[in-house]
Amino acid sequence: MRGALALLCAASLALPGCKQAPDETPDQPATARASCLPKSFVAGRFIPLPGGSFLKGADPLYPEEAPSMQLRVSGFQIQSHEVTNDQFAAFVQATGHVTDAEKAATSDDPAAGSALFLRDEDGRNGRWVLRKGATWRAPEGKGSSITGKGRHPVVHVTLADARAYATWAGGRLPTEEEWEYAASTGLPDGANRFSGAVDDAGKPRANHWQGVFPVVDEGKDGFSGTAPAACFPADRNGVHDLIGNVWEWTDSPADDAHMIIKGGSWLCAANFCARYRPAARQPQENDFSSNHIGFRIIRDVAAPAPGTAR
Repeated sequence: MRGALALLCAASLALPGCKQAPDETPDQPATARASCLPKSFVAGRFIPLPGGSFLKGADPLYPEEAPSMQLRVSGFQIQSHEVTNDQFAAFVQATGHVTDAEKAATSDDPAAGSALFLRDEDGRNGRWVLRKGATWRAPEGKGSSITGKGRHPVVHVTLADARAYATWAGGRLPTEEEWEYAASTGLPDGANRFSGAVDDAGKPRANHWQGVFPVVDEGKDGFSGTAPAACFPADRNGVHDLIGNVWEWTDSPADDAHMIIKGGSWLCAANFCARYRPAARQPQENDFSSNHIGFRIIRDVAAPAPGTAR
């Protein structure tokens, strides 16, 4: 966990104050300035995707996205939205699962905690901290809660937490190839790798950072943190938020200690990261958690042929 936070600090343009943070929760800027239509969200809905081929690593931007290669995947069903706080709460109530971040909150290890991106009250000057007590129940640390945020994606979950939920829910985490297949075939414009994030006029289609990261988030998309699931329009497949909002765990290893996460998050900006694209990939420590990493699940159910009713 400490190593992952060090990488975040180094990658965040030498942000000030990137260190273990106290338990107290400072005032944070409002996380939402936009409302979502209730009809856009159907909890637990799965979208069948027929098997097919796609170009993995299409139009690579960073070295780790190459080489491009044509791949074929079998059909599956993908949850139309990221796993929400309400869904995860039902899992915890049924199983008694304790997340790794919750275990870290009671640990004597000074390096224990979950990563948290903080800003000043005016929303400026972002920095990463490692905070004990930052958990899925208390996303900003001690004193915070998910009250009124049941539809937001669950965060502060490690790979093990995500796998445990997936098994309980009768599914699994997608492989990197399955995730990228779903995201790339759903792009509004298959020839434009950024079309999942912004439209032709530059208007946000997903929850990401507008402005100069980490100095100021202009909030043109209506949010300065996570957005409720399915707040932004679905892609061509009927799936929401594969691009932006929170990074999503996959079940594909980068090496023995890291898995691949996909999709970018509300912290991805044009001047930094730019990983709000299907081909973008990032290795993440298996035991790492933060307030910008979540997940969704898929199911191995035969999908209908293209053009048939779903």
